[in-house]
Amino acid sequence: MTTTPATLIVVDDDPEICELLADYLGRHGYRVFTADGAQALHTLRAEHTPDLLIVDLMLPGDDGFTICRDVRKHSDVPIIMLTASADETDRILGLELGADDYLGKPFNPRELLARVKAVLRRTRSAPPELPAGQARWVSFGNWQLDRMTRELIDLQGERAALSGADFQLLQVFLEHPAKVLTRDDLYALTRGRDAPPLDRSIDVHVCRLRQRLGEDAQHSQLIRTVRGAGYVLTAQVDALT
Repeated sequence: MTTTPATLIVVDDDPEICELLADYLGRHGYRVFTADGAQALHTLRAEHTPDLLIVDLMLPGDDGFTICRDVRKHSDVPIIMLTASADETDRILGLELGADDYLGKPFNPRELLARVKAVLRRTRSAPPELPAGQARWVSFGNWQLDRMTRELIDLQGERAALSGADFQLLQVFLEHPAKVLTRDDLYALTRGRDAPPLDRSIDVHVCRLRQRLGEDAQHSQLIRTVRGAGYVLTAQVDALT
C-alpha cells in the first residue's frame, strides 16, 4: 500500500536555508514547499494542504509569532518554530500561541528531521482503528474525548478539535489518572525524548490544555499543580461504550 508523503511548508526569508531544507527533507520522502514570508505562505496554503509548517520567528513584515497566531485562528496544522534567539521568552511565547515544538538556530538538519517525524507521528490524522483495548470514547469531569476524531465534547454536546500536541498531552493524563507526573515524565511521554535542562515548555502546554478545558492555573480542578513535583489529573476517567 502506498503512503501519501506528508506535505511540509518551510517559511524562512533566507533562500539558502529554504533550499537546504527543501532538498534535505525532500530526500527523506517529504513534499516540501518554501515561502519567504506570510503572504507567500498564504498563497501556498490556498493551493496545498500542509501537514506541518516550519516557521522562522524572525521574518520581515509579519513575524513567526504573527503567522502562528493567524494560523491558529482557523487551523490545527502542527507548527515547528525556528528561532535564533537565545531568549527563552520567545520560545515560550511561540508555544503559548500554538506552536507544537521549537528548534534553535543554528541546527543540524538531522535534528529537524527527527522533530518533524515526532510531531507528525502525534499530529497527523487519527488512524482509522484505535490500539487494541482502547475505547474510542472516554469521559472525565464535565468532558468527553473522542479519540478517533480528537475532539473534546462539552456538556452541551459542542465539539472542539484538539491540536496534536494538546491531544497527546491529554491522552497522557487520561492514561495516568490520579498519578503525579513530573515535567520530565510528561516531556518524555509526549515527545519521546528527554527534556533539555531547565526546559519549561511542558508548563506552557499544560497551561494551554487547561485553557481548552475552560480552566486556569490558579483555579484548575482537573489538572492540578503539585508544588515541587509536577501535575496530576484529579478527575475520574471512564471508558464509554
